[in-house]
Amino acid sequence: MTAIDSPPTDAAGQAATAPAMQRIGLLVRDARRHHGLTQAQLAARLGTSQSAVARIEQGGQNLTLELLGRLSDALGSELISVGPAGPTHLRVTGGTPLSGAVTVKSSKNAAVALLCAALLNRGRTTLRNVARIVEVDRILDVLRSIGVSATWDAAGRDLTLVVPDELDLAGIDADAARRTRSIIMFLGPLLHRAGTFALPYAGGCDLGTRTVEPHMIALRPFGLEVQARGGEYHATVAGPAAGDRTIVLTERGDTVTENALLAAARTDGTTTIRNASCNYMVQDLCLYLQLLGVGIEGLGTTTLRVQGRPVLDADVDYTISEDPVEAMSLLTAGIVTGSELTVRRAPVEFLEIELAVLAEMGLVYELSAEYPADNGHTRLADVTLHPSQLRAPIDKVHPMPFPGLNIDNLPFFAVIAAAASGSTLIHDWVYDNRAIHLSDLTRLGADVRLLDPHRVLVSGPTHWSNAEVVCPPALRPAVCILLAMLAAKGTSVLRNVDIIARGYEQLYERLVEMGARIEVFHD
Repeated sequence: MTAIDSPPTDAAGQAATAPAMQRIGLLVRDARRHHGLTQAQLAARLGTSQSAVARIEQGGQNLTLELLGRLSDALGSELISVGPAGPTHLRVTGGTPLSGAVTVKSSKNAAVALLCAALLNRGRTTLRNVARIVEVDRILDVLRSIGVSATWDAAGRDLTLVVPDELDLAGIDADAARRTRSIIMFLGPLLHRAGTFALPYAGGCDLGTRTVEPHMIALRPFGLEVQARGGEYHATVAGPAAGDRTIVLTERGDTVTENALLAAARTDGTTTIRNASCNYMVQDLCLYLQLLGVGIEGLGTTTLRVQGRPVLDADVDYTISEDPVEAMSLLTAGIVTGSELTVRRAPVEFLEIELAVLAEMGLVYELSAEYPADNGHTRLADVTLHPSQLRAPIDKVHPMPFPGLNIDNLPFFAVIAAAASGSTLIHDWVYDNRAIHLSDLTRLGADVRLLDPHRVLVSGPTHWSNAEVVCPPALRPAVCILLAMLAAKGTSVLRNVDIIARGYEQLYERLVEMGARIEVFHD
């Protein structure tokens, strides 16, 4: 249990007044209810008793600043601050190997797809092992704003969603929606729920122009027409033509495929989706839809045949699979620091090309025997790294749709290439300017030459040096700079790291558990 010894103090060191504590209690109560938590569930997160939480909410419990900080973390919102709230920064003292073992957490991209898919189900959806990241919280804020009940279990790992018969689409949280590109995946489910509706423009990482036209092409056969005006997508649904339909995706994108699946799931007849992505998050979505009673053939291939059902009403439990991009992040941390390290529960079927390229570069590693994930489908293994002398690959490193090298894993090869002997060409043909962000590695001593907005030439081995760097506005390049700092002797500072929380859960704490020296601080 947590002992609470003294009340909060003001700038002069005096105890907060009873009215101030009552106001804080109301903030705690409202934030807890907003997140769908009971007093007992919040108490479990804090390691205290339900009665203590009740006293806090009534303004009758003395509070320490440390407990206020933990309350803010548990509720995902800053309840009180001293002075203006500032961005989060990291102080990293690098140059020492990591050790031990780390377990891969569940997939961010699968989680957001399944949260959107829950809108299809009239029954109860329980998603297990959900990533507690900002991106998930943003989608949950949007879902709750339109009337969806979303409740975490006492441990804060499993999430139960119940969708009302009528959605309050006019009440949508536009701010949360604009801060995530995943909002685009509301189009597929909502075309079954309303004849007309509006969604705010999608946001997300700064990765250059990312057209939504492939989504429109995929959804028009279901009767959806969208016009962009006034900062919103205005959708009109005419209904699909009778009979079966075949959709050829002009882009084998993950979210495009997911949107087509979400639309097909409740459309009567057979929908054939060609040039479909068969990536990990798409497979998670297919497995969930099958639990709802949707017939899907071709799982893991580029042709999906979906037998839709106009009504989906089932109480289902689904455990989300592990995240291959997080696994690659953790592998990179071990590689660039020359560590003896085991990454547990790595989804190896979505890392096979990456591991093959690393083997070509001279990485020494061992794979355990494979075993199934808790979803009963995804193949997992433990990967044990050994310190290795790396060399540049002969061919360029470039992404391809699965089963090729994952586009989100490509930036990590820039950091790895900087630790290898020779020159490596990294070709990011998908995004307009993500390669530009990788040039920030030069601040830490890397030889990274930007050839054009899509290509960088990395020469090594690098004698990493400490530096102060501002986080680029893209998730994976930001993590790459953090991992390079782990390899750099001395103390580095990475500023404005809030973007990392979009896709990683407790990344800093888990790196610290393996021996990294990382301090979180604020201005």
